[in-house]
Amino acid sequence: MAAVVASGGRRVAVVGAALSDCGRLDEATPYALHAQAARRALADAGLDRRHVNGFGSAGLGTLAPVEVAEYLGLRPTWVDSTGVGGSTWEVMAAHAADAIAAGHAEAVLLVYGSTARADIRAGRRTGDLSFGARGPLQFEVPYGHTLIAKYAMAARRHMIEHGTTVEQLARVAVDARANAALNPEAMFRTPLTVDEVLAGPMIADPFTKLHCCLRSDGGAAVLLAAEEYARDCRTAPVWVLGTGEHVSHAAMSQWPDFTVSPAAVSGRLAFERAGVGPGEMDFAELYDAFTYMTLVTLEDLGFCAKGEGGAFVEGGRLRVAGGELPVNTDGGGLSCQHPGMRGLFLLVEAVRQLRGEAGARQVRGRDGETARLGVASGTGGWFCSSGTVVLGR
Repeated sequence: MAAVVASGGRRVAVVGAALSDCGRLDEATPYALHAQAARRALADAGLDRRHVNGFGSAGLGTLAPVEVAEYLGLRPTWVDSTGVGGSTWEVMAAHAADAIAAGHAEAVLLVYGSTARADIRAGRRTGDLSFGARGPLQFEVPYGHTLIAKYAMAARRHMIEHGTTVEQLARVAVDARANAALNPEAMFRTPLTVDEVLAGPMIADPFTKLHCCLRSDGGAAVLLAAEEYARDCRTAPVWVLGTGEHVSHAAMSQWPDFTVSPAAVSGRLAFERAGVGPGEMDFAELYDAFTYMTLVTLEDLGFCAKGEGGAFVEGGRLRVAGGELPVNTDGGGLSCQHPGMRGLFLLVEAVRQLRGEAGARQVRGRDGETARLGVASGTGGWFCSSGTVVLGR
């Protein structure tokens, strides 16, 4: 299955996808992880870096992506440094696909690397992520709520309005761990129970520790290219079928409804442009810094109605083994890895699934064959932004 993403007329495919080393990397640098992931993605595609004339990077350096491109020995004629948190990479993939379809670039490399875990251990940063106190944030900072607390507030609102339970939220973490158990690259693979999630130390009510993503080091890279390049690549192309992006708010006071994320718009746009619906997806890779993110994104992408996410995630539905809709098939940010802006890792996992390269965690389609359609949806800030990409083979 393939589709034209923009009016330019050329089809666009992901032709390379790879991770750097991930997990506990005390001696690595972010630049080294960028380079390792980039080299592996190019090798995966069977292309040389001289073929790359587009580049996207965010989160590192004073002049990102200039510094990272220089480090990698690239001199791109198309660049993107969009920074919208965890959804950055889905939004960048949308921009890259449009640029390629329009003929403004031939092959675009998106790359990310972070030593978020190692930096804390070495005292290079603290555990609290600060977005500063200027602009709209100045009106919220004096009240002292953290990034985690903002997500917790949204989760509590959903619980109040729709009867969602903390046990249902915990089920998301349990199923993520079940998927991670099938992934030799996941940081945490020991099975979890709902009771174990609930018994953990409270971080921000209703979130205990295991409702929150882990912290790791690692990098990822994805190479998108025009269909002419895809024919000559080492691996089968994974086509970009449709994309969508949306920003909602910066200040919590300007968020109209804590129970609706910007994925409600980005997902609708991506599915409409792809010409398919959520019911046709074989799997979903969703940003899961917290369990509530998975639940509300499932609702907003249309996998279930608003308010029904709690019931939807019960019964092991999100598991690769026996689940009706495998979600975060690698274990997600809750159990696999989470070096910071994790959206690029969603795309890598989606590509691996569609190529049939996921090993024990491989999802099968309705016909028993390798999955044919999947969606990756990233979330940034505190539900401030969303990017959604529908992919197919």
